[in-house]
Amino acid sequence: MAITAQQVKALREKTGVGMMDCKTALNETGGDMEAAVDWLRKKGLSKAAKKADRVAAEGLIGIAADGTTAAMVEVNSETDFVARNETFQTLVKAVAQEALAVGGDFDALKARDYPGTGRTVEGEVTEAIATIGENLNLRRATGLTVSAGVVAPYVHNSVGEGLGKLGVLVALESEGSPEVLMDLGRKIAMHVAAVNPLALSADEVPQEAADRERAVYSDQARASGKPEAIIEKMVEGRMRKFYEEVVLLQQSFVVNPDHTVGQAIEAAVAEAGAPIKMTAFARFALGEGVEKEESDFAAEVAAAAGV
Repeated sequence: MAITAQQVKALREKTGVGMMDCKTALNETGGDMEAAVDWLRKKGLSKAAKKADRVAAEGLIGIAADGTTAAMVEVNSETDFVARNETFQTLVKAVAQEALAVGGDFDALKARDYPGTGRTVEGEVTEAIATIGENLNLRRATGLTVSAGVVAPYVHNSVGEGLGKLGVLVALESEGSPEVLMDLGRKIAMHVAAVNPLALSADEVPQEAADRERAVYSDQARASGKPEAIIEKMVEGRMRKFYEEVVLLQQSFVVNPDHTVGQAIEAAVAEAGAPIKMTAFARFALGEGVEKEESDFAAEVAAAAGV
């Protein structure tokens, strides 16, 4: 009998196994859904479904770069041990390379064909769950591009080329020396990794964040009992300080604290031989925002031992 796409999709949703294996299982069992589930279980493939609800907050950040463009992905696993697994590292590198090809577009990345498998990138990550033995999750991706200049990559806590626990991309638009730009870009990327700025410029600070700070400063100033005109000046002074703390171009540069990042870029123009404009940055820290499960290891061991 002919196996329909709807049957394959239903089996995949039921088991968490890749599309090609689901199709094979249905073909082997004449389209019988339950028999296909058992066939996959016997092959050890349906383990993926049982792992899919487990929290994956470890893993790796992967970066692929090619001069004027770069992409960054986060692929999560359940444990840090898997991040040292060569199979997992190869997977993350390949996913980052595919992200580079689609400019970091997350939806396009998930749907993109994974080389040599007949599966999508998202499908290949699901497929790897059975092989690696943990829940895995392609969490996010991004990319930066400049028409001229460089996109400088930086990986912190590196476990291999383009792989680590924290990744940063810095886009510098310029007709100047690529070598000078890359050196500057990497130093700024290291700054971003360390300081975690909220925005590139004051104009890019989310309005909600600025309004919240202004409201706090206003309440504090009014508690002083000073006239409204003085209060307004106090608030504006504190807001300037706020922007200096959270805006990348206004922050004190960690490489040279006597300069702001913006001033460091200006100072590099002469050596680069052309004006330099920083257009964007991106920063991924592994597992940020993922609610991790807290476990009592001793209790788990006791439970396993039947105590």
